[in-house]
Amino acid sequence: MPRTALIVIDMLNTYAHEDAEALVPSVREALPGIARLLRRARADDSPVLHVNDNFGEWRSHHGEILEAALDGRHRDLVEPVAPDENSLFVVKARHSIFFETPLAYLLDRLGSDRLVLCGQVTEQCVLYSALDAHIRHFDVVVAVDAVAHIDADLAGAALRMMRTNMSATISRSDEVAFDG
Repeated sequence: MPRTALIVIDMLNTYAHEDAEALVPSVREALPGIARLLRRARADDSPVLHVNDNFGEWRSHHGEILEAALDGRHRDLVEPVAPDENSLFVVKARHSIFFETPLAYLLDRLGSDRLVLCGQVTEQCVLYSALDAHIRHFDVVVAVDAVAHIDADLAGAALRMMRTNMSATISRSDEVAFDG
């Protein structure tokens, strides 16, 4: 039986970067969908993995990344989606959640072959992660109301590319089924 994993991408963010002002309104819109996915995945005992940029802090670990995000300018965007005690955490340094991370190995150990992607940024990290998941033969679902963008036009194009070129399922967060 397939096992679905929820992947929350780059939501532990200090919003202290040049694209933050363009990104924040979209994150506010995506936040309810991400929180909905988290509640449903946890209720169904599906694996929840936060995969987050380390922002160039090579000595950081997940607790420090979370603490920095909570101390950042938009704590209200971090608290509702913060990892709980059962969440798994993978630190990444580039756009794709798979690039030089142990994620593929971890998903194999969990028996996951279907990934629900949410988080930020649709036209960057979500897109590249969906491509890398596709070439690794994962079924990919992107919750359209649970991803945030910097550029709405590019995000729309990225979602079309994921659906057309990567056979991703693009749906609303309330339509995503987990295993429970």
